[in-house]
This record gives sequence, C-alpha cells and structure tokens, in this order.
Amino acid sequence: MKNYPLWKATLVILVISLAIIFSLPSLLYKENSNNWFFDNKINLGLDLQGGSYLLLEVQTEVLMQEELNNISDSIQLIARGLQTNIINIISEEDEIQLRFSNNDKLEEIREKFKNNYRNVNVSINNNTMKIVINEIFKKNIKESAIKQSLEIVRKRIDESGTKEPLIQRSGKKRILLQLPGIKDPERIKELLGTTAKLTFHMIDDDDTISLKANRAPFGKIIVADFYNPEIKYLVEKKSRVGGENLVDAKASFDPQEGHAVSFRFDTTGAQKFGKATSENVGKRFAVILDGVVITAPVINTAITGGSGIITGNFTSQEAADLSVLLRAGALPAPLSIIEERSVGPGLGADSIAAGKIAAIIGMICVCIFMILIYGVFGLLANLSLLANLFIIVSLLGTIGATLTLPGIAGIVLTIGIAVDANVLVFERIKEEANKTTSALEAVKNGFDKALSTILDANITTLIAALLLFVFGSGPIKGFSITLSLGVLASMFTSIMFTNFLIYLWFNFSNKKEINL
Repeated sequence: MKNYPLWKATLVILVISLAIIFSLPSLLYKENSNNWFFDNKINLGLDLQGGSYLLLEVQTEVLMQEELNNISDSIQLIARGLQTNIINIISEEDEIQLRFSNNDKLEEIREKFKNNYRNVNVSINNNTMKIVINEIFKKNIKESAIKQSLEIVRKRIDESGTKEPLIQRSGKKRILLQLPGIKDPERIKELLGTTAKLTFHMIDDDDTISLKANRAPFGKIIVADFYNPEIKYLVEKKSRVGGENLVDAKASFDPQEGHAVSFRFDTTGAQKFGKATSENVGKRFAVILDGVVITAPVINTAITGGSGIITGNFTSQEAADLSVLLRAGALPAPLSIIEERSVGPGLGADSIAAGKIAAIIGMICVCIFMILIYGVFGLLANLSLLANLFIIVSLLGTIGATLTLPGIAGIVLTIGIAVDANVLVFERIKEEANKTTSALEAVKNGFDKALSTILDANITTLIAALLLFVFGSGPIKGFSITLSLGVLASMFTSIMFTNFLIYLWFNFSNKKEINL
C-alpha cells in the first residue's frame, strides 16, 4: 500500500484476522468440545451461567482438642521413659492437668517436654503439672489450618473437574467458593465434608480381653469398622505410615474385590510401608480413613514396592471420589457449610441479555456520534471499535478467562472510552491540515503528535486496572480483567488499525484533502 509500511499492514491484517478467528468459539459455540480450538472460549461466571455458592468454616476448635491429646500422649511417653506413674489427667478448654504419683522427676519431665513444645506455659505445683496453651500457640495452629484447608479445598475442587471456580479466604476462618455450572452440588459437598485422613495401623488380634472389655491399653485404640460399626478392631495408636506420604491415588479395579483405589507412596512412605509389612507377615493391618477401618487385610508377603490397593466394597463413584480425596490430602480440621446458595441459569441468561443490550445501545450511540462529528473518518473509527471488540473476545477466550456481570460492565465501559484515542488523533489531524497542504502528511503528523497523549492516558488507566486486579477480589477482578484487555486492544486499534484504515481509504478514494 502506497505511503504505508508493509510490515505495519501485515501486522494489522494478521492481528485482526486472528482476533476474528479466535472469537468464533465464544460467539458461535455453546457446548463443550474435545476440539482444542472450540475450547478456546469465554467461561461464564456464577452470575451468568448459574451454579453453587458455598461458604465454609474451618472447625478450629477440634484442633485444640487434638493438640491437647497430643500433649497428653507426649507427657505420658516421657513419664513412662522415666518410670513415673500418672494418676489422673484432666483436660479442659485450653489446658491440661496431670497428677503424678510423686514429684521426684517433674522438672526433668518438664524440660524434655519443653524441647518439643516451646509456645506453651508449664507450671508445677507439688505433684501436679499444669500445661496451658497460650494465645500465640493457638493463633499459629489456627492460621496454619486455614491456609492448609484453603489449599486442599482448591486441590479437591480442581480434581473434581470444576472449571474456573472462585476459591478464596473470607474472614478469619472461612472459605468462599463459587462453582459455576455445577450440576451436582451434593457430590462437591461430600468431597469437601470429608476430612480424608488416611493412616495405616497394625492390628492386635492377640489381646482379645481388652477388645471385649472395650478398654484399650496404653498405646492402643479401639476403632470401629466402616461398614459394620459393631465390629471393632484393637489397633496400635501410632500409625506405621500416613496419607501425607502418598504421591498418587487413582480408581482401579480388582478382579476379586471389585472397584478399588490403587495408591503409591513416596520414598519415605515406601520404606516405612515396606518395613511394616516385612516385620508383620501373616498379621493384619488396618487402613483407617477418618477414624474408621475401611479394610483390614492380612499381610501375605512384604510389600516393598511402595504401592498397593485399598479395597472395601466401593462403587465406581466412591472409588473415584476417594482417590480424589487422597490425592488432595487430608484436611487439618473438619469443614462446615455456613451458607449455601444456588444461582439458576435463568438469572444468568437475563444478565447476559441485559449486558448485550447495554453493549449494543452504547455502541450504536458511539457510532452515530462519531459519524455525525467526523464523517468518513468517524465511520473508520467505528470499524476500529468493532475490531476492538473482536480482540477483547478473542483474548478472553484464549486465556480462558471467566466472564462475570462486572466483566460485561468493563466491556461496555471500554466501548465508551475506546474512541477517545481516535478523537485525539482526529483533532490533531485537523490542526495539522491547517498547517500543511498534503493530506497524508497531516495524517502522519496527527498520529505522531497524538501518540504520547494516547499512551499517557491509556497507561494510567491500565495501571489502575492492574491495581484493581492485584488488590481486588471476585467481581472487582472480573471488571479489571476486561478493562485491562480493553485498554490494550483500544491502544492497538486506535494507533495501528485506524491509521491503516485511513491510509487504505486515501489509496482507494484518491482524495487530496481532509474533510473533518
């Protein structure tokens, strides 16, 4: 094209063509597809396509009781090593009192205990030791539990196949979930409501007296069977290997037992599991999930490969869900659902329709204004605005962004401000046309002199949008994403595409003067 660089023309044509092509999946195809191209489309948020809204609360109170139990076990272990008897143990809300048979070795017990627990207060009065959990200790435990729960919830939701969920912390101990397009919220609630703490323990089949008396000796616990609570097992309290050593778990099928879950340990877990099975061939071990025995097989041979199978009369869905839970890891504390809401797709359809109407009305008004004020140049600016929308839609689809109602507002706002740069350019061209006799020279000078102003205005807007994305959440982020992409698209279309269209018009029309 005459008087226009070839590389610029090639770049503009390539970008606009790609924008139109990659907009097609979002504009034309609604159903999911296995084709990678058709999958590059905009995901609709909870407010547009419906879904589930859940507000979860981490039950941190359970953590305090577990910590008191751990402290009690630690003291008992130290006392047994020093051959000191404990007569009585009283556990309260945030403290535990232990009464010993004598106070000869209480100072030594306290010193050994303090090596493991530094942020607790330990006092001795005669033959009684009082341990109080201070606020710093409780705060650290709760904060760690919240962060760990948030990460595990995110893993479980991602493993379940939910697209573009919103998962974020809300308040001191709550987690907010927005799950667009969820058709089976009950299954998600079951996944989130299961702690999924998996441990492997050896079973004591010899001590039948303690089991019949329902009183476990020191170092042992009595655990019920998952499928028949009347069946009890006397197992070692300390696990031989835990779920934290699992690196993979997936649903499988056993020819004899049916649906099962195959698992694989890391190096440490494989060593522990191999040692436990090698030393206890012919004995039973219990697979305990959330405090109940789901299976108790006999160790026929040492398992040193670091992998195995969990069976337990599972259905196909139960095996798949259990594998998801094990891969994601165990929750440090139970989660309770504080608030649950369902958003119907009808409301989303109304929002989309309203957004379309607003965008169309805004675009029509802008187009009419530009044509009335700038004539043919205004028409070219409108084509640039249309290209701007194609670029935004294609970018949203390519990056897999989630479009929400505030996001639609960002697109509508972009339509209003996208022509600002063209207005600046046209006004500059007017000024240059009065100074020079060549129309093409006036166009070139107008774009060159307006460039700095356009960059200043758009970069400051872009900075504000990026700050909204970094510090905002939920709807604010949706708005900032569409606004940021809109600013970038408008900078390209106003500086490059409008310039290309004007030169193209001059080449085909053979005009020698500018009418603005």
